[in-house]
Amino acid sequence: MKPRSMLSLLALVVSLTIPSWATERHRMQLLVPADKLSEARALTSPLPKSSETVAQGKAIYAGKGACFRCHGKEGDGNGPLAARLDPSPRNFQDQGFWIHRTEGELFWVIKNGSPDTGLVGYGDQLTDDEIWALIQYIRSFAGEHGPA
Repeated sequence: MKPRSMLSLLALVVSLTIPSWATERHRMQLLVPADKLSEARALTSPLPKSSETVAQGKAIYAGKGACFRCHGKEGDGNGPLAARLDPSPRNFQDQGFWIHRTEGELFWVIKNGSPDTGLVGYGDQLTDDEIWALIQYIRSFAGEHGPA
């Protein structure tokens, strides 16, 4: 194989592997400060898992919470403001993300914000029950292979 062809092949392989590594790193990045992690992981939703709760969460996502602006209407992280944010907004369709997070961590982050990201805390805009309903809705983006 010619050196130029080898270089092109190497460049292709590297370009295909870096995004998956970066995605995995982004998934694994702690969302909650280390000193609050135990507290956050212990939180559990008081709301029933139901279609009514999911519908309430959907209304908050598209309305009062305006989550779609960054996370997109389909929860893919490609909302109209996403390009302005670094790191990019969370892709809730990424099933791998859900494997690494508890609902308590998500609750804590939505309520308090996530350091070094564009996510500000919504604790002064949403009630605790609204945040729990929102979590049920955003979990639905992962589809049948997502969390229970």
